[in-house]
Amino acid sequence: MADIFDYLMWRGDLTLENSPLNAVDGMILARLSYLPFENIVDSGNEPCVTVGAACEAILQKPDIENKVLLKDDTRLMAALRDSARYRDMPLSGYVNELDAATQTQFSCITVGLGGNDICVSFRGTDNTIIGWKEDFNMSFVCPVPAQVLASRYVERLANEKNEKNIVITGHSKGGNLAVYAAVHCSSGLQDRILAVYSNDGPGFRRDIVESAAYQRVLPKIHTILPESSIVGMLLEHQEAYEVVRSSNSGIQQHDAMSWEVLGTSFVYVREVAAQSLMLDETMKAWIYQLNGEEREQIVDTVFGMLEAADIKTVDDFYHSKWKAVQELMKAKSRLPEKSQKVFAKALKLLWSEGNKTVRKTVKQVVGEKRR
Repeated sequence: MADIFDYLMWRGDLTLENSPLNAVDGMILARLSYLPFENIVDSGNEPCVTVGAACEAILQKPDIENKVLLKDDTRLMAALRDSARYRDMPLSGYVNELDAATQTQFSCITVGLGGNDICVSFRGTDNTIIGWKEDFNMSFVCPVPAQVLASRYVERLANEKNEKNIVITGHSKGGNLAVYAAVHCSSGLQDRILAVYSNDGPGFRRDIVESAAYQRVLPKIHTILPESSIVGMLLEHQEAYEVVRSSNSGIQQHDAMSWEVLGTSFVYVREVAAQSLMLDETMKAWIYQLNGEEREQIVDTVFGMLEAADIKTVDDFYHSKWKAVQELMKAKSRLPEKSQKVFAKALKLLWSEGNKTVRKTVKQVVGEKRR
C-alpha cells in the first residue's frame, strides 16, 4: 500500500493552489519540525530560506545520519527538496530549546503556505529523557513549559502577522502542543485558525477538554491515530478522531511514515485496535486512582532512577538494555523509603487494573460469541 513517500512522488508536482491542503500535508508539515534547522533557519518571523534550500543544506552536512532525529529523515528531505508542492515554501521562526532545570523540550518552525496562509509546526518528543519526562509531567500538571511556549509562540506570530490565517500541526507531543496553543489563543485569533492537526498526539486532563476554551476550537481539531495507537490514546480527548491504517505493528505505528495513503487521503479504518482500547482503559483507571501528588512522585522516581543510572537519551537505554536495567535496579534500592512505597503501590494498582480490563474484555468476547 502507498505511503507518504508515494504521496510526495505522485502529488508532489501539484501546488496548494492546484490541490488544497489535506490531512496528509498536515502530517508532512508536522514532520518538518523534526529536521535539524540550526544555523539554517533563524528565529525571526521573516522568511530566510525555502524548504528545498534548507533540506539541501542539511543533506550536504557531513555525517548527516547522526544529525537527524528520525528514521527516513534523509529520504524525506530529498523528496521535499524535489517536490514542487513543498520546495518553495518559505521557512522562519525556528526554535529549539532543551532545558534540564525546567524539564523543557520544545521546538517549532513556521512554514509559509502561499497567499495569506501560514503553518506553525510543533515537534514531538525527541530522543532526550528530558523530553520524555515533560510528557509524563502532563499527567499531573497543566500547563507544562512546552505548552506555555507553544501558546506564546502562536500568539506572538499571529499578532505580528495579523493579516495571516493559520494552520497549526504537530506529531506526538507536538500534536498536543498544537491543540493547546489553539485552545489558549484569544477568540479573535481562533477565528483566524483554519485547522489544527494532532497526529497521534496525547490528550489532556479532563478539566481541560471540558473547558469553554477547548469547546470553542473543537470543530477545527483534526485528530488522527494509527490502529494500534498508544501515545495518542493517553489522557482525555473529546474531539472525534480518525483511525489510519499502518504498515507497522504495535508501538511502531507511531511512526507516521508507515501510515497508508490513497490519493490525497490517509487510508482509514473504523476504530483503533482492541489492544489499544484495553491499554487505554487500564491506564486511565490506573491514573485516576492516584492523586496528583502520587503521580508526581512516581514520575520523579522513575526519571530520578534514569538520571542516577546516567541514562540521558532513549538510545542510551536501547543500546545497553541489560546494563541499563541493572543500573535502574541499583538506583531503585537507593530510593527513600517513601518513594519506594509509592512506586510499589503504583505497580500493584497497574497490575490490578490490567487484570480487571483483561477479564472484562474476555467476558465481552464470550458474551458476543454466545449471541
